[in-house]
Amino acid sequence: MARARFVRVSARKARLVLDQIRGKPVAEALATLEYTPRAAARLVEKVLRSAVANAEHNHQVRNLDDLRVVQAIADGGPVLKRVQPRAMGRAFGIKHRTSHLTIGVSDEVNGAAAAPAAPPARPSAPPPREERPAAARRAPARSASDSARRGPGARAGSRRRPTRRSCTRT
Repeated sequence: MARARFVRVSARKARLVLDQIRGKPVAEALATLEYTPRAAARLVEKVLRSAVANAEHNHQVRNLDDLRVVQAIADGGPVLKRVQPRAMGRAFGIKHRTSHLTIGVSDEVNGAAAAPAAPPARPSAPPPREERPAAARRAPARSASDSARRGPGARAGSRRRPTRRSCTRT
């Protein structure tokens, strides 16, 4: 497994490249990255080569043809916030997003550098809810004083608040 942290590419753009190589053999993934016309592909390629070198050195993987990309993740990193001056004294904010790229490879034979276990499954259906009678579901009845306060012809929920002009006049 190899990780590149604080890479100056947004996680959303890096995920587009990582989705193309996830699950592929390393040789095919490197070929795909070589011809992918995105800036993130160069960064992902460096991390993939590092993951292959880590598997060879740390886990004694001898046959590099058996390696597959089993984990490819782009997590969001810190955001560098900048200010762009605009016309009439305004200022627009600019966010330079960063990401943390993680790539794991495995040779599936002995499971070196295997991907972490999947999270436990969630229950398939929520528990059944108690059924209320139809009378309890209806809105409460309006009293005569409610409609008199609103005035004739006013609909429910259309209570008008006084405007600033009507409040300031005397």
